[in-house]
Amino acid sequence: MQLLTVNLGRPLPAAHTSTGCTGIDKRPADGPVAVTAPGPKGIGASGLAGDAVLDTRHHGGNDQAVYAYAREDLDGWERELGRELPNGTFGENLTTRGVEISGALIGERWRVGPRLLLEVTSPRIPCRLFQEWLGEHGWIKRFTRAAAPGAYLRVLEAGEIRTGDAVEVVHRPGHGVTVALMFQALTTRPELLPRLLEAGAALHPEARAKAEKQLARPEGARPEGAQAARA
Repeated sequence: MQLLTVNLGRPLPAAHTSTGCTGIDKRPADGPVAVTAPGPKGIGASGLAGDAVLDTRHHGGNDQAVYAYAREDLDGWERELGRELPNGTFGENLTTRGVEISGALIGERWRVGPRLLLEVTSPRIPCRLFQEWLGEHGWIKRFTRAAAPGAYLRVLEAGEIRTGDAVEVVHRPGHGVTVALMFQALTTRPELLPRLLEAGAALHPEARAKAEKQLARPEGARPEGAQAARA
């Protein structure tokens, strides 16, 4: 399991953001990159030094400090879309090879390079900006149907990483809440939301709030619609 590239974003104008800019355009870094916990959402941005996260209301923070996507999934999208998708195209910080990302468990821990320790927290939910960036009609629905969203991670131990570093799974929890299952619960299958609580303390706090709200609904009540299903 290997880190193919470490990708950093540069600010670009974006009409449909609260800041008027976006850091979704991420390109492979030439040298080592320091990774640390950036601070709470709304204050902290990216966990990677030199990576632009402009809309800190919706992106970044400790529970979304790093975004990883598998090269295998990018290859699949290349075949489906009939176009080249270089590493970083999906706005991911880490492009990996041989790492089961959408099948990773919430709370799973990865050692990247000699020191960095990351913990899987949640899937990426597609937004309008992602669709506009790729320029693919109906992209949000297509991405949602595929249920291969990639994973956000928090930084447990800071470290420096670079292209070619090994990725090792050093801990897998005993529950069955995967990134893909969580993605479905948050998008097309809200009836799965209560299952997310099995992930315990590692669960993203926003997902925990949604799961607890769903669990508290009266029996037989209609589940709330999901963000990506409405987008």
